Amino acid sequence: MKVLKTVEAVRAFRRSLSGSLGLVPTMGAMHEGHLSLVRLARERCDAVLVSIYVNPTQFNSTADYQTYPRALEDDLAMLTSLDVAAVFQPTDRIIYPDGMVTTVKVAALGAHWEGAYRPGHFDGVATVVARLLNITTPDLACFGEKDYQQLLVVRRLVRDLNMAVEIIGGPTIRETDGLALSSRNALLTATERSRAPHLNQALDNAARLIGRGRPAPQVLEDEMAALTDRGFEVDYLALVDGATLETISDPKPGARLLVAAHLGSVRLIDNRAL
Repeated sequence: MKVLKTVEAVRAFRRSLSGSLGLVPTMGAMHEGHLSLVRLARERCDAVLVSIYVNPTQFNSTADYQTYPRALEDDLAMLTSLDVAAVFQPTDRIIYPDGMVTTVKVAALGAHWEGAYRPGHFDGVATVVARLLNITTPDLACFGEKDYQQLLVVRRLVRDLNMAVEIIGGPTIRETDGLALSSRNALLTATERSRAPHLNQALDNAARLIGRGRPAPQVLEDEMAALTDRGFEVDYLALVDGATLETISDPKPGARLLVAAHLGSVRLIDNRAL
């Protein structure tokens, strides 16, 4: 497995390939969710390139950026075992070279939910993804559905800029107790970790009750109150159109439940199809 650290090295690697290339962009601290995306890309492409880069422009807090888990040696060991062809490990200077003034903004889709609670977050996401796609020129790129809004933002970015890459969404991978896998889970205390599955349980309860005909606004209010009672600080629990992310009051095909909440110092997000 090659470890590439410059744009020139990535492009030379790309030219050396005779078949298709799948990209899996990550911020490292690998878990089974990341590895499932690698396997998905490997099924679809002749070679897989994984990028590992903790992107500072998508963080809203210096402390969050500094405490984000980093485990490069473990990451490389896991990727080697999955027959990954190469890893792109750029520095800030490679992704944001001196004098760079161009950024990317995906309006509407990136304006609410995570975009509202984390101003500028999706501008950072869109800019770094655009850079990575242009540097690596993959045939497809895989993103997890756990970050559902991010997946829609990336798909719209690719569509609007006519990028010649297919964006594939991989299903959310969960612990046996239902907690969606996330690199930030490692920051939970033991007590917080025992409470964290209630986030997914709130989604399951809301989906079941709304499916039985209970009014969605009341169900969501009740589930938010239940999460608060269990120690969560809830940012939102919403029923949205799965394509536009606009709030809806009645379920319809493609509807999605989105949730975000703080548990101690850790912010968790999750979602599920209704």
